[in-house]
Amino acid sequence: MSAESFRAPRLEVSSILQGGYHHPTLRQMQNNGRNLTKSMFIYPIFISDDPDAEEVISSLPGQKRWGVNKLEGFLGPLIRKGLKGVILFGVPMKMNKDPRGSPADDPSTPVILALELLSKLYPKLLLVTDVCICEYTSTGHCGILSSLPAPGHSNQPTLDAEASAQRIAEVAVAYAKAGAHVVAPSDMMDGRIKAIKQGLMHAGLANRCALMSYSAKFASGLYGPFREAAGSAPSFGNRKCYQLPPNARGLARRALTRDANEGADMLMVKPALPYLDIISDSATMFPDLPVACYQVSGEYAMVYAGAEKGIYDLKEMAFETTESMVRAGASIILSYFTPQFLDWLDEERTNV
Repeated sequence: MSAESFRAPRLEVSSILQGGYHHPTLRQMQNNGRNLTKSMFIYPIFISDDPDAEEVISSLPGQKRWGVNKLEGFLGPLIRKGLKGVILFGVPMKMNKDPRGSPADDPSTPVILALELLSKLYPKLLLVTDVCICEYTSTGHCGILSSLPAPGHSNQPTLDAEASAQRIAEVAVAYAKAGAHVVAPSDMMDGRIKAIKQGLMHAGLANRCALMSYSAKFASGLYGPFREAAGSAPSFGNRKCYQLPPNARGLARRALTRDANEGADMLMVKPALPYLDIISDSATMFPDLPVACYQVSGEYAMVYAGAEKGIYDLKEMAFETTESMVRAGASIILSYFTPQFLDWLDEERTNV
């Protein structure tokens, strides 16, 4: 090219970015070293107290309540595909519920039976248990109600924070004794992380069971399908007095700090997609603690519904949403898409 025919570009060299991602492999390189991997995913499983259950959950496409006797047939193929971890939620449809959630740590409760079975069948599978008593209380609330009046507030019952934290700790220790590698309290009661940590220490299990805190769990409209799946809707009122207000970024940061100081081994943000800023805050504030996020039932159902309407491709949107969580700082993702990702990630690797 002659000097006469060369025309100086009008753009600044610093404005040219597309050359850096025009090729599929180059696009992969733009991830700042953070790729989705199978080991990031934890699969939420609903365990029924009917040992032979295989019940479709209408609001959660592709998901079921499973009886203990069905778990090997269901999980075996997924483990062979690379499933690394599950989180168990008990669904006591037949057990007698009471105000303190006594069935939660009964030896016959479905979560304990599942832990004992899966520990024997799959010793390398990471077993996480949700620790909450809302599925087991007659009130449907996540703690124990106080017998004391609450003058100046309302005529509604209030929670006894100390009694609730101690009850949650009892349940967590029972799950750890049954084989849980991680206990994950989702109740959002004040002080429950310290109570659980101390309970694990007293039981001699603190070095054998990790504590994943639902530190920033927001009051959200995205929990509806889960409450159907677990039968955990409150019988009165709501949970806004102990789940975080959606606009409360500062309160979420304080909750993350509290739980880190009380001994949490991992911090969780829930829901995930509407709270990417909180995931980022957690990763920035506590770079030495793994950050988990829960792509909750309503998020999953929304992605599915949009795909069914032809608005977008299911796989493409599942990747986009989960990759945004990793980009924000999450290294652990609890997702109902986990079985699909076991296949999709293999396909991505094959197609590179």
